[in-house]
Amino acid sequence: MALLNSLFAGVSGLRNHQSMMDVIGNNIANVNTIGYKGSRVTFSDTFNQFVKAGTNPTSSSGGTNSFQVGLGMKVNSIDRNWNQGTFERTGITTDLALQGPGMFILKSNGQQFYSRAGAYIFDADGKLVNPQNGAIVQGKVANGLGEIPAGTTLQDIVIDKNLRLPAVKTSETTWGGNLQSSSATIRTDIVELVGNLKLETPAATQYYPGPADTDFSISTICNKDGDEYQLWSRYEETTAGAWTYHYEIRDDAGAALTTPITGSQALAFNATSGACTSTQITISDAVEKIDYKLNFSSITNLNADTNVISRIDKGETPEPVLSSVTIFDSLGNPHTLSIKYDHIDNNRWSWTASIPATSGTLSSDSAGELMFDPNGTIQSVWQNGSQVTSSPPIPEVTFTPASGAEVQPIDLNFGQGTAGVTQTNLTSQIAALSQNGSASAALSNLNIDQYGNIIGIFSNGNSRTLAQIMVATFKNLNGLVSVGDNMYNVAANAGEPRIDSPGENSVTTIQSGALEQSNVDLSEEFTRMIVSQRGFQANARVVTTADTLLQEITNLIR
Repeated sequence: MALLNSLFAGVSGLRNHQSMMDVIGNNIANVNTIGYKGSRVTFSDTFNQFVKAGTNPTSSSGGTNSFQVGLGMKVNSIDRNWNQGTFERTGITTDLALQGPGMFILKSNGQQFYSRAGAYIFDADGKLVNPQNGAIVQGKVANGLGEIPAGTTLQDIVIDKNLRLPAVKTSETTWGGNLQSSSATIRTDIVELVGNLKLETPAATQYYPGPADTDFSISTICNKDGDEYQLWSRYEETTAGAWTYHYEIRDDAGAALTTPITGSQALAFNATSGACTSTQITISDAVEKIDYKLNFSSITNLNADTNVISRIDKGETPEPVLSSVTIFDSLGNPHTLSIKYDHIDNNRWSWTASIPATSGTLSSDSAGELMFDPNGTIQSVWQNGSQVTSSPPIPEVTFTPASGAEVQPIDLNFGQGTAGVTQTNLTSQIAALSQNGSASAALSNLNIDQYGNIIGIFSNGNSRTLAQIMVATFKNLNGLVSVGDNMYNVAANAGEPRIDSPGENSVTTIQSGALEQSNVDLSEEFTRMIVSQRGFQANARVVTTADTLLQEITNLIR
């Protein structure tokens, strides 16, 4: 009987090492199968036959151990190695690789399967499928606003390649940048009289710039709001050789003001140098918001021809700051909305919105002011003479397109704090940060992000989420059974699948443009092959040796 036990033990070793070779051979065959997870075999011994049972120690004798003879070995388990495989870059958007324990969810003929292989394509109907068997990738399809529905209800991933976005009219523009605090102001701060008044004692009263007291030189000045006025200047020399400056301020058309602003100043000169010694004076009017200084220090009284000009703000030319953005009407037509900023006074800038006449018209309230605090951030926004009281203060203008599109209100958001329009010593530069309109557009490309979102890129440059691929995780992956085509099915002891979106909850992310390779390690498989071969050889020797012993026993009868 003992010889037969060893024979059967050797046979069990042969049979089970052959199973080990089968597993190794399958691993090596799938060394280049995408998403393949290698398997391993573990062994255990079988029942053991008692030769003698053990006894307990007594007061007069010690205990004895049991004697057992093993009856061979058996396969203990065949387990899959679910360790992460390496990624191979392919550059194909629909090639997907999973980083983490999750699995793709597929549906074929109404049955749900799971897979780590992500070589998918879009079929003729726009379904994301496994091209080998047509199994459809499962997930959630976004609504018309690009919103993924809540919950875990699965749908076929279907993308309409003919999808088009309707035109969206612009309703808000956002602006940012800086207005240089030291920029020249539009308001006139100082008028400097420059030139020479001839040193002489005339026989009769002389006038400059003309022969009569009705002749004036005319310069343009601006009040605190940037409104233009005319400064009329003339010089009069009496027979005593003394010069007097006369001025009058009129409106921008040259008409006299309702309440005249006029005045004169006798000029005094240094007898040696000829320099004017008259003190600078201030001309102001609260009604017309005029407030500037009149300076005489650059006038001389020398023996040269009379020639005097008025230099406004020392010849500085205020430069408006311009910015523009393309907006869209309800038909998708583009239009250029421009905003001009003018420096009116310290911490005070005007803004004026405009649009080309060929595009349409803006409402009459499309102008106002920006007031800045001492830190250079917007303190208040004004529109058409009234402070904007919304929080944040966002003025609204109305655009009437000439194309026949809808009349549309447009918010001009100048921002808050350092995130919006500021006024510092930096160079002036204002730009549109965003606008929420767009032209109609066709789907031109697709991207898939790490969270499984399928994002459509449209011909107008906009993007929208179209669907999201979902993944499943299991408490026991080894409970899944392979059904071929790189797919698995739920079986006993796998647990119910937990459906989640890629990301934090599933601890799984998706890499687009890559495939997960087989995690089979050839060096390890060849090592196991050697171990299996030697185990098989050793058990074969047991069988042949037991056979030799049995032959000797049968020869005893000779």
